Amino acid sequence: MDFKNIIWNEDNYQKYIEYLKSLSETKYKEFNNRLITTKYEMLGIRLPILRKIAGEIFKGNYEAFLNICKNTYYEEILIKGLVIGKIKDIDELMLYFDNYILLIDNWAINDSFCNSLKIVTTNKEYFWNVIKRLTKGSYEYQVRVGLIIILGFYVEEKYLEEIFKILDSINSDLYYINMAEAWLICEIFTKYPENTIKYFENNNLNKFTINKAISKIRDSFRVSKEKKDYILKYKC
Repeated sequence: MDFKNIIWNEDNYQKYIEYLKSLSETKYKEFNNRLITTKYEMLGIRLPILRKIAGEIFKGNYEAFLNICKNTYYEEILIKGLVIGKIKDIDELMLYFDNYILLIDNWAINDSFCNSLKIVTTNKEYFWNVIKRLTKGSYEYQVRVGLIIILGFYVEEKYLEEIFKILDSINSDLYYINMAEAWLICEIFTKYPENTIKYFENNNLNKFTINKAISKIRDSFRVSKEKKDYILKYKC
């Protein structure tokens, strides 16, 4: 399809959906269904293809696309998020941001969306306030979005104390929040082990998150055996 020049109306949007269906792979769909739990119907299209489609849509009238976009298929939702993630104006992006997060119901869409937000790189102060708002939320994927944005763009020494404060402020037993916390702690440890060890000594994390973080650290090829053995003392 010629996404750069398409006129987005109901007829052409249906043609777009039929085009997506033509790209589906049964075996890949079965594979994804084993990894991802979602309420959305899955077609089975590989992520590089979805990224390419999103890029082509963005080069055209992406505003019309976002206004007409439906929410039936997993890939439909994912492409929508990848298009939003390409918006270069903060005010425009934020028109879609919070409503899009409410569509997220799985880790794969969540993390792909967060990683597409390259605008964060040059607007860290603005998005830090967004992150603090998100991580105070009650919706599982609202909090995870905040954590994955930190993971992707803020693992730097100057943010560590604030990151640890955010981790301590999250009081949740929800699986995909705790897994994001553990992943973030692991990533911080690989770069700043002494800071992380100090945090292990005094934190408000639940038992699952501490143990999962330690497990991820011990699985990392970027951590020495000596440090892997040492952090076992913090296992609950």
